[in-house]
This record gives sequence, C-alpha cells and structure tokens, in this order.
Amino acid sequence: MAAASASAGEQYNYAIVRKFTVMALVWGVLGMLAGVYIASELAWPFLNLDTAALTFGRLRPVHTTLVIFGFGGSALFATSYYVVQRTCQTRLFSDGLANFTFWGWQASVALAAISYMAGYTQAREYAEMVWPIDLLIAVTWVAYLLIYVVTLTRRSQPHIYVANWFFIAFILATAILHIFNNMAVPVSFFSLESYSLHAGVQDAMTQWWYGHNAVGFFLTAAFLGMMYYFVPKQAGRPVYSYRLSIIHFWALIFLYMWVGGHHLHWTALPDWTSTLAATFSILLLLPSWGGMINGIMTLSGAWDKLRTDPVIRFMVVSLSFYGMSTFEGPLMSLKSVNALSHYTDWTIGHVHSGALGWVAMVSFGSIYHLVPRLWETSMYSLRAIYLHFWLATIGIVLYISAMWVSGIGQGLMLRAFDEYGNLAYKFLETVSFLHKPYVIRAFGGALFVTGIIIMAWNVFMTIRKGKIEAAEIQAKIAAKMATAS
Repeated sequence: MAAASASAGEQYNYAIVRKFTVMALVWGVLGMLAGVYIASELAWPFLNLDTAALTFGRLRPVHTTLVIFGFGGSALFATSYYVVQRTCQTRLFSDGLANFTFWGWQASVALAAISYMAGYTQAREYAEMVWPIDLLIAVTWVAYLLIYVVTLTRRSQPHIYVANWFFIAFILATAILHIFNNMAVPVSFFSLESYSLHAGVQDAMTQWWYGHNAVGFFLTAAFLGMMYYFVPKQAGRPVYSYRLSIIHFWALIFLYMWVGGHHLHWTALPDWTSTLAATFSILLLLPSWGGMINGIMTLSGAWDKLRTDPVIRFMVVSLSFYGMSTFEGPLMSLKSVNALSHYTDWTIGHVHSGALGWVAMVSFGSIYHLVPRLWETSMYSLRAIYLHFWLATIGIVLYISAMWVSGIGQGLMLRAFDEYGNLAYKFLETVSFLHKPYVIRAFGGALFVTGIIIMAWNVFMTIRKGKIEAAEIQAKIAAKMATAS
C-alpha cells in the first residue's frame, strides 16, 4: 500500500493541490470573518470605528475578494488541478508554472485586500483592483490556461471527461472577461490611478457583462466542474445522464454571456438590451435545472449514504441551493420583479444563497473528499464534519430568510404611496425597519463562519495525523531494512 501511494505521488503533482487546498481554507476563514464583521457594522453602527481601513466601504470589497477569489479561486485551482490529472491520467504540465500560478494568485488576493483597506481602487462598481494587480492576475490566469490546455492534450485517455469541459470553459471565459473589463490606461507607470477605456453606459454594460459572467463562469460553470467529478466519486455512482451533462454544458455556456444587462433595468441602457438579457435569463432556467437534476439523480441507488456520509450531505444541499438560486435569478431578471427587488437586500440574499448554499457547500464537500486522499489518512473527526454541516446549513437559512424579509420589505416601503400620492414612508423609516433582519443575518453569518473554523481545525488535525502516520511507516520501513542488513 505504501509503495502504491508513493507511485501515485510520483505520477501526479499533488503538492500544488495541497497548497491550494490549505490556502482555500485560510482565505475562507479570513474572508468570512470580514463578512460577519461588516454585517455586524450594519446591524450595530457603533462598530464602524474611526479607523478608515475598518469601515464598511473598505471592508466590503475585502470580504468579497477574499471569499470569491481567495477561498473560491483557491478551491477551484486545487480541484481542477486534481481532476484534470486524475481524469486524463497524466501529470500536470510544468510543476514550475503550476507553482507560479499558486504564488501569483495568493499575491493577487493579498495585495487586493491590502489596497482596498488603504483606499486604493478603480472607483468602479466591479473589478475594483488597481491596474498592477489586474496585470498580475492576467498573467497568472494565462499561465493557468496554458497548464490546463497542455495537460489535456497530453492525456492518456481519448475521452475528455465532462468536468474538464466546465473547467476549461470557466478558465477561458474568465480570462476574456478580466482582460476586456479591465482595459485601462494608467496615469503614469508610478501611479496606481488609471482611466477606463469604457465610459458612461458602455462602462456600466461592460461591468455587468463582466459581473454576471463572473457569476456564470467563475461561480457556476467552474463549480459544476467540481460537482461533476466529486459527487459521482463520493457517491460511488456514475453520472446519471452523460448526454444531459453535455446538453447542460453547451446550453449554459451559450446563454450566460447574454444576461448581464438584466442588472441594468430602468437605467440609461437601451430597453431592447435589457429585455434581451431578461429573455436569456429566463431561458437559463432550463440548463441550470438540468444540471441540478443530473447531480441529484446521480445519487439514485445511493440515497442511504445520506444517513452515514456527511460529505454527501454537503453536496446534496449544495445542489438544492443551486436549483433554488437559479430559479430565483431568472425570476428577479423580470422587469416587474426587478422594479421591486433591485437596490434592495433581496439581491444580497439571492447572491448569498448561491455563494454560501451552492459554491461554499460544494467546495466544503469536495475539500472533505480531497483531504484524506492528499494526505493518505482518514479525517480526524467525523463528528466535526456533521457539526460543520448543521452550522453551515442553519446559518445559510437564517441569512437568506433575513434578507428576503429585509429586501422585500425595503422594496414595498420605498414604493408605497399614501392617499395623496406622496411617499408613505420616510427613508429613515426603511432603515429602521432593517435592524432586526440585519441582526439575524449577522447571527446566521456567525454560525456559518464558526462552521468553517471547525473545518479548518479538522483539516489541520487531519494533515498532522497523516504526517505522523507517514513518519511511522517510514520508521518501520527503515527498521526492517536495518534488520535485513
């Protein structure tokens, strides 16, 4: 067994997967702690200290960057590097280039967080990182694309497994989105200030083309690649319908690129553009639910594992939230619903049902699957995984329920009129109404971050346990060799 493990270690580059896995948890804990703090700042304003770096306006992009790009991005690097090697049965192309993507990505996330707290941004709604960081991300991402494509071309299997289809689409689309959205001219080589090549409503359109496709490709297609590998592996079952997975892929990839304009209803954007975006958003319901059904039905014949395997629970709940949030998104893209929901906390609730319920939960399940295989041991504590599951699930439900109440309440109050045609509520009254939902949201977030802290502890102890066991095996081998000699 030890010999087999050693040969597997030589065949595949697991070192890079281990590093990204650990950093996913590091950024996850830090990013979610920042999220709980800024949620608490909204619930209890006295937490907005005089220190500029800790105000809501500066910490919010820190939170989103650490969670989306730090936690989510590192989890995607780890799982995609693992999946492409296992499904292609070949070692990752260029260990040196893979290490460059690790350090380039970690540096980008860290520098972005520091620059936000220092007050340096592009002053745009999306992709706020200053231009030198944008360049570092672009170079890192092109290296990532090169590694993935060359590894696929070197595969020993003629077939390209569907998870790789989703991963390669995510990598390619994200490169295009990042480069075109961040086209800017620096004021000077020694200045962090730059001017976007887009202006006015074109800038807004470009930003939401980027913004919604960051959701579509970075936070959806990529994690579907994760789902299509780790759900069948954990369940011990083949994908329910391979044909459906291919239809799901092409429909999703085609439709997503068109939908960004639905964020700009009732603005200076031409009406036909936002109507087209809403139409494609409704059509997206079909491939999205096709993927959700394919994932759920993969568990056919393995439902009994829900009683004994907490990792499967993470994956099933993630698919359920994927189905829910991909129903809610098209609903909110309708102009009549958008008139109520936009600029309210309903949008925040929708984002987090996808980000926490879908992205984070499928990442947790995949990491729990990976860690014992990467360090060749069993998880340190099964009870801790169960506890993490319930803390995360209850935390998500509290969070999104609070945001539904606050968001829909906000929307109704802001558009309510009295019998004289005047606004029925003052703006301050709508703010006062938000206090209780904000307290519940902060509590739900605190439960969720407690769960990932427990996970980080459990993974740390598992790694420690694996190293101790590996050292004991090496000592026994050395002792046998010494006896034989």
